[in-house]
Amino acid sequence: MKLIPKSTGTFKSFDGTRIYYEVRGEGTPIVLNYGIGCLINHWRPQIKHFGQNYKVITYDYRAHHRSEIPENHEHLTIDALAQDLKGLLDHLEIHDASLWGHSFGAQMLVRFYDLFPELTNSLVFVNGFVQNPLAGMFGSDMTESAFRLLKGAYKTLPETISFLWKFGINNPLAIQLSALAGGFNLKLTSLKDVEIYARGIASMDLNAFITLFESMLKYDGKPILERIEVPTLIIGGKQDSVTPQEHQEAMHRLIKGSEFCMVPYGSHCTQLDMPELVNLKIERFLRSLGDKLRPT
Repeated sequence: MKLIPKSTGTFKSFDGTRIYYEVRGEGTPIVLNYGIGCLINHWRPQIKHFGQNYKVITYDYRAHHRSEIPENHEHLTIDALAQDLKGLLDHLEIHDASLWGHSFGAQMLVRFYDLFPELTNSLVFVNGFVQNPLAGMFGSDMTESAFRLLKGAYKTLPETISFLWKFGINNPLAIQLSALAGGFNLKLTSLKDVEIYARGIASMDLNAFITLFESMLKYDGKPILERIEVPTLIIGGKQDSVTPQEHQEAMHRLIKGSEFCMVPYGSHCTQLDMPELVNLKIERFLRSLGDKLRPT
């Protein structure tokens, strides 16, 4: 497998927020969208594989890592992220692309499709959801209550809670607990990848993260699913307790003609757990599209 050179850049989005991006390879454009608080590294096996034959584009959401935090926190919404993606395509002069979303990335892409269907020629959702993912997580409302508690505590003691947030996430025990909760399958995923994720989310501005996270909880993309008319592949993980398979099954039922694949040992990061299988499924999906998936 040949080494694919990477080009990087930034552009100013609709409100002046500077967004960071990377481009690898040539051919039909693919844009990878990670989960909230995640990193480009979550797509590492797919970047390496698909960069051989496609133009693979990755980027950081606003308030994430190498992209800026908007001056106006009212622009920390799913709609703002959808506008950033449009700005990225416009900046790179791409007229339509295959758009892939992991976890929250699927929810954001559903909103993007609702706003800009003409820019989407196919969709791939991995461990995705389109509604509040905390409702009923682990069989109770405890997770959503914990988020509300975090938000309230931050308002009262922002500096203290920010310190505890960074310390807690970087704790090795927290990494192990995230795996046990279904976030990662440590028998398949490199511990280094989990540690990179922990460092990434710990480095985020907590106020920005909370604001965007709340936008995620409020948004309901389910009504849009029946209107999706582009080829769609949905991949889930059998051992994903964060967004269990009923999320992906519901998406499959509502998106006409969609393909569905449940990976037996996949956690919430199926694309890292079993990259060869995931890459094979996506490669077959792309090849089946033929002329529908064209270079731009």
